[in-house]
Amino acid sequence: MTKFIFFTGGVVSSVGKGVTAAALGRLLKARGLSVGVQKLDPYINVDPGTMSPYQHGEVFVTEDGAETDLDLGHYERFIDINLNQVSNVTTGRVYAEVIARERRGDYLGGTIQVIPHITNEIKRNIHQVADTTAADVVLVEVGGTVGDIESLPFLEALRQMRSDVGQENTLYIHVTFLPHIGASDELKTKPTQHSARELRGIGIHPDIIIARADHPIPQEHIKKIALFCDVTETAVIPAATSDVLYGVPLLLEEAGLADLVVERLQLATSQKPDLQAWAKMIEGIRQPKPTITVGIVGKYVELHDAYMSVREALYHAGIAHNRQVEIEWIHSGDLEKGRGWERLEGLAGVVVPGGFGERGVEGKILTARWARENKTPYLGLCLGMQVMCIEFTRHLLGSDEPNSTEFDATTEQPVISLMADQHDLADMGGTMRLGVYPCRLVDGSKAAAAYGQPQVSERHRHRWEFNNSYRELLAQNGMLFSGLSPDGRLVEIAEFEEHPFMLGCQFHPEFKSRPNRPHPLFAAFLGAAVAHSTNSENQAELADS
Repeated sequence: MTKFIFFTGGVVSSVGKGVTAAALGRLLKARGLSVGVQKLDPYINVDPGTMSPYQHGEVFVTEDGAETDLDLGHYERFIDINLNQVSNVTTGRVYAEVIARERRGDYLGGTIQVIPHITNEIKRNIHQVADTTAADVVLVEVGGTVGDIESLPFLEALRQMRSDVGQENTLYIHVTFLPHIGASDELKTKPTQHSARELRGIGIHPDIIIARADHPIPQEHIKKIALFCDVTETAVIPAATSDVLYGVPLLLEEAGLADLVVERLQLATSQKPDLQAWAKMIEGIRQPKPTITVGIVGKYVELHDAYMSVREALYHAGIAHNRQVEIEWIHSGDLEKGRGWERLEGLAGVVVPGGFGERGVEGKILTARWARENKTPYLGLCLGMQVMCIEFTRHLLGSDEPNSTEFDATTEQPVISLMADQHDLADMGGTMRLGVYPCRLVDGSKAAAAYGQPQVSERHRHRWEFNNSYRELLAQNGMLFSGLSPDGRLVEIAEFEEHPFMLGCQFHPEFKSRPNRPHPLFAAFLGAAVAHSTNSENQAELADS
């Protein structure tokens, strides 16, 4: 029987449920257990695919093409597993399925209600994770905070799960926050008490409470939480903010969380936890090391979560190259207005990530020109590859006409054009080229050197593609199309042969990067950035002497 662990949040949103669930998944996997994960999101959107990054942050794409919550990125990076469509469920998706069944007559004319129809559909989705993964343990996180009206159907479904699968197969973990009062210099447990009481009022009695705080938590606070929230002291896990994100599993291991979970669920573990390699990685992260500054030029840089996987992939590459990566967040809209160009000076490299819509695109195109002319390492992701191709075509033709039909539908030089299977689509959500596709690499290219293998599979999320009418022009002038679909029809990777490192890919390599296994393209990019930075420093020293 699969065991289920349910995570709820209290006091404030963004309390760290996703990282906590991901960290526990890493600890259970280290004990030889197989782990499945699911995020239940209370918003009515079917998925975050059509939501503004300012509203939701990054849209994380799974192997099978699901557009999901960014917490799935945490799950994949910490646990080192590939998730799929069943790992993210929203209120919109649940209601859409129930309404579709009602329209088909599946309910035989019955009145459709939240209980049992909506809650049954939620439970069906939870069981689907267990059925498709055959995992020993399924971790289920409910988005939002206890007390939110939107999450009530999900919490009711979780309450019913204990009766459905048995008390011995379910565990409820409540993650709360202890606010710090500056005037009195003390942490407060009262909000946690109220949150646990609210949860009990819904019918869920938390088995474990994880108390998050930005300060060390005294033992007397642990005792108070245990007393007023009706849990044992050993079931109150202190979780002070870690200086290193990937250090959270070690903190929770030290606090005894995984051992407590194994005991409560009577899990049959096949091995003692082996976290030596992970601990060594964290020790390396904490060691002083040279700093390298990389620019991310995007249109949503005000909200760093919009580029979470890109940021983490750069950090992963920094771990591999023994560098502390500092990120300079640069708004592409400022660059196209002539502002902020001084911030690019001295950068070891620039990353231009994906995005949709015309705003800020000219700034990205100008960034590609700056990187090409200054021989600065450049990594273009999805749209970042497209603007690199647009810029080079403009340079070769001496015209600003070359463009993408996404931004100028009437351009006479459509370097980037809508994919053939996208022309007649009316719905925006879930209709792009999504998920993993194969890419064949060209021998002798920087891409092939980075991967070290002839063919790879990468995750996509786009509607527009490189127009093959321009392939010969660009190839004759120094651009190498180093990654192609197996049939040779689609350009997946483009790079410059005479540039230290200027490479763009149509896919999103950031989604497959891991802290202990950085993505090859990010690792190669940062290696080139380190070399560029070292050369710049040597030239500066020679000039001073």
